[in-house]
Amino acid sequence: MLVRRFGRPGLLGTIARTAVVAGTASVTANAVNRRQQARAQQQQEAAAYERQAQSSGAAAPSLGDQLEQLAALHSAGVLTDAELASAKRRLLG
Repeated sequence: MLVRRFGRPGLLGTIARTAVVAGTASVTANAVNRRQQARAQQQQEAAAYERQAQSSGAAAPSLGDQLEQLAALHSAGVLTDAELASAKRRLLG
């Protein structure tokens, strides 16, 4: 005879639900960490580039080059739409 449960899930259902929630949380946390690491790396590379350009006495990159760099960072997902707009406002004055 098969007994059917109604209402709240049994022990196995609760364990399965907990596993799904924990798995989803870890995947989300890992994605956030990867994005933060990518942003930090991009910022470090940009700072190193600026230091190198200043120390070598090279001419500052043109406005067009700077806008292209911003567009590349935006398309790579490093800059959000709001950050891109803010950076463009700073460059264009």
